[in-house]
Amino acid sequence: AMQYGRTTLSKFIIEEQRQSAERDEQLTALINDIQTSCKYISTAVARGPLQGTLGSNATRNVQGETQQKLDVVANDIMLRSCEWGGQLAGMVSEELPEPYAIPDGYPRGRYLLAFDPLDGSSNIDVNVPVGTIFSVMRKVSRGARGDLSDMLQAGRRQVAAGYVIYGSSTMLVYTTGQGAHGFTLDPSIGEFLLSHPDIKTPTRGRYLSVNDSYEQQWEENTKALIRRYRGLDGKRKPLSGRYVGSLVADFHRNLLGGGLFAYPANSQYRKGKLRLLYEANPLAFICEQAGGGAIDGVNDILDLTPTELHQRTPLYIGSKDEVALARELLAASLSAVGA
Repeated sequence: AMQYGRTTLSKFIIEEQRQSAERDEQLTALINDIQTSCKYISTAVARGPLQGTLGSNATRNVQGETQQKLDVVANDIMLRSCEWGGQLAGMVSEELPEPYAIPDGYPRGRYLLAFDPLDGSSNIDVNVPVGTIFSVMRKVSRGARGDLSDMLQAGRRQVAAGYVIYGSSTMLVYTTGQGAHGFTLDPSIGEFLLSHPDIKTPTRGRYLSVNDSYEQQWEENTKALIRRYRGLDGKRKPLSGRYVGSLVADFHRNLLGGGLFAYPANSQYRKGKLRLLYEANPLAFICEQAGGGAIDGVNDILDLTPTELHQRTPLYIGSKDEVALARELLAASLSAVGA
């Protein structure tokens, strides 16, 4: 049956803004531009094997990772789709070393956009879901061109955040601080339709998503925590292991089904691996809006003040009870060693 009775993302955003004290057409327009870019990326990802855009470029990105061709394509799509509309003072991307200036000739607006254009892109070649993550902040600096102070705001200052997962269906989940809402792309009409209103993540987890291959490099407190989740100390029923290595895919499963995603610090990544601005902050905002939590081991992710664009952080994110356990065990061992 046709889905014409369902609410489109565009309509949902407008209605949400109507009920908000700070009605803002610029934010509505910006999220529309973001959803357009994600439709383009969804098509590019689906056609990747046919267009010769799989595999690696010879270039490496700012993180020293080999860039996938589709990473570059997705990054360009985001920039082109969002630069022209007049809502932005600047953009930052996980793929770019420096902030992206809005080209002269386009009006500038009051927002800044941070994004990871194609998260989990090492999985593209084997048809595992990948995603796009985005975060919107309000400009606090005085000039028309946003500066670094605009980008380096704590996650609590986010105005909107979301992710798109290009999986068996393409889904967009976003929040403006009024709950987390999920929309599924209907390819026949090219619209995101409301499918998961007001997502609430289960309080107790079912799944544990962590890369076990780093176990030897974890600190003792981290090892003890993961053992507890696995039920190895006999104190609780074990969580089921589920780890696909696409943050968006792992996070999305746990958001809907309940669970914890962990990327602890290890001896290779002493400050963690995931990026605060492009990954941890937006997902933490969504997770808190869905009744879950997100910490770096000690502090709420959203309370961290970034000091650099590509700052990394450990991440424990998901169901409230599982995050509380992480906070308790990691803090206990900190006090035990007198840190």
